[in-house]
Amino acid sequence: MVIDLIFNLIGGLGLFFYGMHTLSEALKKISGQKLKEFLHIITKTPLYGVMVGTFVTTLIQSSSALTVMVVGFVNAGLINLTQAIPVIMGANIGTTMTAWIVSTTSIFNISTYALPSIGIGFAMNVFAKKTKTKAWGEVILGFGLLFIGIEFMDTAFIPLKESQATKDLFLLFSKHPFMGIIFATIFTFIVQSSSAATAILQVLAFNGLITFDASIPLILGFNIGTTITAQLASLGTNINARRSAMAHTLFNVFGVAYMIIFYMSGWYTRLVENLFPGELTATNIMGHIALAHSIFNVTNTFVLLPFVKYIEKASCFLVPQKEETMEIKTQYLEKHLLDTPSVALQQVEKEIVYMAKVASKAVHSAMPCIFQHDISSLKKVDAYERETDNLQSEITQYIIDLAQRDLTPEESQMIPVLIHNVNDLERIGDHSQNISQLIKRKIEEGLPYSEKTVNEIKIIWEELQKMLDEAYIALNENNIESAQEMLQREGKINRMQEEFRDNHILRLNDGSCNVNSGFIYIEIIDNLEKIADRLTNLAQSVIGKMQWKLIKQEE
Repeated sequence: MVIDLIFNLIGGLGLFFYGMHTLSEALKKISGQKLKEFLHIITKTPLYGVMVGTFVTTLIQSSSALTVMVVGFVNAGLINLTQAIPVIMGANIGTTMTAWIVSTTSIFNISTYALPSIGIGFAMNVFAKKTKTKAWGEVILGFGLLFIGIEFMDTAFIPLKESQATKDLFLLFSKHPFMGIIFATIFTFIVQSSSAATAILQVLAFNGLITFDASIPLILGFNIGTTITAQLASLGTNINARRSAMAHTLFNVFGVAYMIIFYMSGWYTRLVENLFPGELTATNIMGHIALAHSIFNVTNTFVLLPFVKYIEKASCFLVPQKEETMEIKTQYLEKHLLDTPSVALQQVEKEIVYMAKVASKAVHSAMPCIFQHDISSLKKVDAYERETDNLQSEITQYIIDLAQRDLTPEESQMIPVLIHNVNDLERIGDHSQNISQLIKRKIEEGLPYSEKTVNEIKIIWEELQKMLDEAYIALNENNIESAQEMLQREGKINRMQEEFRDNHILRLNDGSCNVNSGFIYIEIIDNLEKIADRLTNLAQSVIGKMQWKLIKQEE
């Protein structure tokens, strides 16, 4: 009997999880294109954030998945901490929908339709030609697997109906609710899904193994345990992402802290029984649990929504900013966004703009030293060059991972362009380091430069500075005008390079310039010209992208 119970429970739970995962992934595919619109709505008011969190979680059937996504959004800089908290609150409301779906199994014999659903969903997924039809097939398949899983769990718990030890355990939770909360928190941490934990509780209640009153502390514990998923997802992310996960934990823990008072006074139980039509029976106890779950999350959201700022402050206090050196890492890339390519591509473009800033800082740290005869800032050049190397590696890997997702033809065409942009910016870092080493050698060896030589370097450097500024505008705003100005400056720098090289050869011939100084001078202006070439590649990519978009709009 014990073996059958364990096998049925493991198999049922596995099917339930697989059904939930299939359903969640399919619904994300269907709704993924709306994500940018949702992100825009989030920024309006906290109430909009709650509505979006509720709606998206209802769609994807996983508050943990949305909370992890929100942590990812904060880490990627898509939304800030203040905007994230209401979405997490809404996710808690949306997740209660799973409990309502499960409760239907006690009223309708849904398992009768589960097997046909699996067959129909599988056929749609395999034989359909349209991507959206395939996704809907996965939705139907997911529902079928989910209900088959519940049926197996129901079968597993039937032998426990006669077990007095099991009944005594759950009776203990009604007498000592804090034990129930702790047990439920640990259990949810293990299974990593409050939806699955609630479904198991509903099946236990349906089989008469736990009373409705004893189930409420477990429901409260499930809501604490589910926050662990976000905490795990926030490991290794930036400070605001970690604070978002902490806000989720604070929100649920504080809610349980005051809700347990209403439970112990008997108000919580009576409220559910009064709101749910009809007398409490084995048939409708699943619905009572679903309603209790909903009441907690809806009430907690609207009680704490006005205090979002205070939750944010508490999260900042518990996850303080440490004074430490700047990490060399990407600022906007987030692996959880890879399943939404349109948003991930936007993040790559933002990361490239950040990389352009770093590359520009590398050049700006090197060049003033030649005029001031001070090598102290040259150490920064090496740090910035290392950062461009790291950024190139991380961004390129992210783009490769993105390229393996289902991309539209337009998105696929962006992949090689972005990789070329990253490589060009990395080469600017290399040229900056070359200039730094040449300047360091000139200063350390005390090599002289004539006033004409210094002035020529100043002239070409002034043009390159303007080009670097225009590159930032062009990349950040997809600005064709700035990109076209860059092309004109690059032609000017090319002409300057040829003219200044000829001038320097004349100075070498008439003996007015030191030979070693001359070698370093030519190398410096060559590296400046090569930086201009790399910037030209960036300008051409912006122009090409914007022209291609205009053509597509006209078609």
